[in-house]
Amino acid sequence: MSKSIILVTGASSGFGLMTAKALAEAGHTVYASMRETKGRNAPQVAAVAAWAAEQKADLRTVELDVQSDASADAGIAHIIADGGRLDVIVHNAGHMVFGPAEAFTPDQFIQQYNVNVLGAQRVNRAALPHLRRQHKGLLVWVGSSSTRGGTPPFLGPYFAAKAAMDALAVTYSTELALWGIETTIMVPGAFTKGTNHFAHSGKPSDAVRVAEYEAGPYAGIADKALKGLAGQEPADADPSEVARQIVRVVDAPFGKRPFRVHVDPSQDGAEIVNGVADRMRREMYRNIDLENLLHPAVIA
Repeated sequence: MSKSIILVTGASSGFGLMTAKALAEAGHTVYASMRETKGRNAPQVAAVAAWAAEQKADLRTVELDVQSDASADAGIAHIIADGGRLDVIVHNAGHMVFGPAEAFTPDQFIQQYNVNVLGAQRVNRAALPHLRRQHKGLLVWVGSSSTRGGTPPFLGPYFAAKAAMDALAVTYSTELALWGIETTIMVPGAFTKGTNHFAHSGKPSDAVRVAEYEAGPYAGIADKALKGLAGQEPADADPSEVARQIVRVVDAPFGKRPFRVHVDPSQDGAEIVNGVADRMRREMYRNIDLENLLHPAVIA
């Protein structure tokens, strides 16, 4: 296995931190990005450094706020200067919100897209010129089964942003293939335990409309939805399996990496629907004589 230099965004906790550690344990040089490394996340930076020293793993932190063009540019520039190159980007940064869609303001929807969609776009614009010059690289997008599987209520802004991210990942996959850059979309299910995803979820800012839902015909539906999701999850569901699957993708040979990997203990149906959608996409590319875009080019 050749050692890769890898960026994992949103790596202060959850899937991001699990993935960064797993990749470093596998022998790669990993940059765990987070914002406010000298402020709110300073204790996490220290904890990562202590873990890396104890495990003798090459895990480093880098300041990178995906909500800022300047921060994304500076973070990527630091990695290139420090590590000499960049081989893999794991687009993990994201945020969840929970509540009636109507009660979220347009600005809150914009914020969801800013983190979950535009964040990846900022990192891509900063990093892809380097990967394209190398004629080789890998983008791993951490999506969600919610884009195609069962969609319980009160997660609308999050589902919409994740669906947009998935669409962006699919498009990038064919627009980067001839540059020798591969794409894998990880599709985690609704892990309600073991991450901070639900615990740290945002709430609607329009409390009046939330109250109208809670006092009206939707009284109790939010709690029922959350309990139902938790009940669908097997007792042995392990969110670190997402990190292990990402390691397997990174360590796979060039040209042999899967386009999608589903890690969904609850089996909400996303794998079935994605299978059909991805097959239709492949057929369409064949029909328009662009089948060569479905596979990464080997460039000497």
